[in-house]
Amino acid sequence: MALFGTKEEKTARTANGITLVQAQAVVEAARKKAEEIGVMQNIAVVDEGNNLVAFAHMDGAWLGSINISQNKAFTARAFDMPTSDLAPLTQPGAPLFGIDASNHGKIIIFAGGIPLKSGGRVVGAIGVSGGTVDQDQEVAEAGAAAFG
Repeated sequence: MALFGTKEEKTARTANGITLVQAQAVVEAARKKAEEIGVMQNIAVVDEGNNLVAFAHMDGAWLGSINISQNKAFTARAFDMPTSDLAPLTQPGAPLFGIDASNHGKIIIFAGGIPLKSGGRVVGAIGVSGGTVDQDQEVAEAGAAAFG
């Protein structure tokens, strides 16, 4: 056995639900959609353990949106639901009011984060930030559609 394992062992050990090749395909599809609609975006893909697998900061995208895109992916994976679904649940008087203050402030409660599923199981997520909330969602949907 090689010092750090065979290629197959490394792939099995590091894939964690989504491979780098799959994550890069998600980022690329999202990037193409962002270019198509004329918005520079930050695009993050995490695996099922919520580890960053792939990231793109498009030329001219807001620096402040880097963290937001990664946190949208984190949130979508942490709760296995689109971040857009959290918004109505987190309003004053709603059952999840205040959840955005949990997890060291990493929870994002507006659109742009979508879980990635394989065989009906969430294996990762995409998070997009840099445009309007609707643009972020549109770009995230394009990236998520490329997963599989």
